[in-house]
Amino acid sequence: MKLVQLEYFCAVCRYHSITRAAEELYVTQPTISVAIRELEKELKLRLFHHEKNRISLTQEGEAFYKRAEAVLKETRAMVTEFSSLGEREIPVRIGIPPLISTIFFPAFSDRFQDRTGLSVQLFEYGSVKACNLVQEEKLDLALVNMDFYNIDQFNSHVLMEDSYVYCVGRNHRYAGEEGVTFDMLRDEKIILFNTDSVQNETVRSRYISMGFTPDVLAYTSQLYTILNFLRGGNCGAFLYSSLAVNPRDFVQIPIRPEITSKFGIIWKKGVFTPERTMKFIEFVRKHPAHTWLKEY
Repeated sequence: MKLVQLEYFCAVCRYHSITRAAEELYVTQPTISVAIRELEKELKLRLFHHEKNRISLTQEGEAFYKRAEAVLKETRAMVTEFSSLGEREIPVRIGIPPLISTIFFPAFSDRFQDRTGLSVQLFEYGSVKACNLVQEEKLDLALVNMDFYNIDQFNSHVLMEDSYVYCVGRNHRYAGEEGVTFDMLRDEKIILFNTDSVQNETVRSRYISMGFTPDVLAYTSQLYTILNFLRGGNCGAFLYSSLAVNPRDFVQIPIRPEITSKFGIIWKKGVFTPERTMKFIEFVRKHPAHTWLKEY
């Protein structure tokens, strides 16, 4: 079995036509027909039903198509990775939500690069979008809030668990409270993370469960922007307790009942994971989160 046979076979599957496949691959129709006949002969299987103006897969052909596509995809990935080793170093592409990166990065990524000699490329996205980009293989892995519905579709490693706090300025009416409930926040103006964040979904769902809609003053991913809003004293924001905001200017109030989230790294299931990505994953596993938390 040759890779070129798989290329021809998969092209016919995509276009449901030997003629169209030949046009797309810039080869003759007989070339593709012969390749498929040889493939069927080797496998001792019939892969296609040939109808008057259409070609369709047999049941065995459908199963073989899925495996063939996976083989070709992996082959292309391998060629891409190794053909460029002599020309340039390929970085580990990591998605990081902006506020979570305030807790975890860049100290850890710098340490990884120093100790391994491998480079890291960071992209700021909310957890929801970062997960989608990992699934699309546009990111190698992502650091995310792991409280999203399809976490089981990914490989993952938990770094830490953190609790939500309600953060306000020192002159806010709730600054002296030992805890706040969502009922107390019914008429509060709040700042939320951007809409592609898991935190946004978590907080909104809690409001909805209480029977009202949050009064959102702004959506942002930047801690500096959030704190500037809070200084005015007329709004609050949901943050993570690990964000060490300046206690002279701000108060972090526990939320009752408590809301917690797990944070960790995710990477795609069912595909080849490059060695550089595995090295980063192993590095994370060997260095607990508390050893590299970065204070704001």
